[in-house]
Amino acid sequence: MSTLTRRSFLAASAATISGGFPSIASAAESSPKFKLGLVTYNVPATWDLPTILKVCKEVGIAAVECRTTHKHGVEPTLTADQRKDVKKQFVDSGVSFWGCGSVCEFHSPDPVVVKKNVEDCKRFVDLVKDIGGKGVKVRPNGVPKGVDPKKMFDQIGKALVDCGQAAKDANLEIWVEVHGPVTQVPQNMRAIMDACGHPSVGVTWNSNGTDLDEKKSVAAAFDLLKPFIRSCHINDLENDKKGTYPYRELFRLLGGIGYDRYTLCEVGKSYDVATGTEFLKKYKTLWEELVKG
Repeated sequence: MSTLTRRSFLAASAATISGGFPSIASAAESSPKFKLGLVTYNVPATWDLPTILKVCKEVGIAAVECRTTHKHGVEPTLTADQRKDVKKQFVDSGVSFWGCGSVCEFHSPDPVVVKKNVEDCKRFVDLVKDIGGKGVKVRPNGVPKGVDPKKMFDQIGKALVDCGQAAKDANLEIWVEVHGPVTQVPQNMRAIMDACGHPSVGVTWNSNGTDLDEKKSVAAAFDLLKPFIRSCHINDLENDKKGTYPYRELFRLLGGIGYDRYTLCEVGKSYDVATGTEFLKKYKTLWEELVKG
C-alpha cells in the first residue's frame, strides 16, 4: 500500500470510528442522571423501616420517601434519640432518605384549618432536617364546592409561602404534589406555583392522566411545570405498554432538563415482604428498560 493510500485509509478509518459510533464519554453524558426511588405509599406500607431498607438495598432502590401513617413510623412525634436512630439506619443501609410524604393541604375555606396544616408542615420540616432528608411533600386535594377556583389557587399558593420559608431556613424544600380534583390539572398547578413564588417551593410530578393531551403526550404539561419539578412519583410502568401513560417520553423529558434526583415508585397496592420484593425487582427491570428509551 502506498504512503498516500495508507494515509487515506487511516484517515477514513478514524473518521468512521469518531463519527459513526458514540464514544464512551458521550454515551455516559447522554444517560439520565436520575435514579429509582420508592414511596412507602403503598407497596411497603405494612413493612417496618429495617425491612424497607433491607429490601431496597437488595433490589437496588436508591431512596425512600416515607409517607405518613405507615408502619415505618417516621413521624414528627419521634424523639430526638429516635430521629438519630432513623438517620443512622438510613446511613448504614446506603439508601437515601429523600424526605417525608405528608398529607398537609391548604384548600380548606376555614383559615384555622389552613393554619393548622401550615404548622403541621413545619413539624415535618423539622423532622426531615433532623434525619437528613431533602424535603417535605404536601398536596392540594381539590377545590371545595362553591369556591372560585382562581381564588383557591391563590389561597393555596400564599399558604405555601410560609411552608417554603420554614423549608428555606432548614435548607430544605417543599414539594407540592400535582394532586386532587381540579388542582392536579397542570395549568391549575402552574397557577398555584405562580401565586406562591417562593424559591424553596416546587412540585412533585405525579404521573396523572390529566397530564396527557389529545395525542397521549405529556410534553405540553411538562413544559408548563418543568421550572418547578423537584421530585417525581411514578406508578404502574406497564401503562407505557398499554398506551395509557408515556413513561418513555416522561423519562426523556426529565433527562432533557438534567433532572438528577429520583423517580419514586408509588403504586397503590400493598404487598407482603416476599411478594413485594419480587414486584420491586420486576419493576426496576422495567424501569431500566423504559429509561433507555
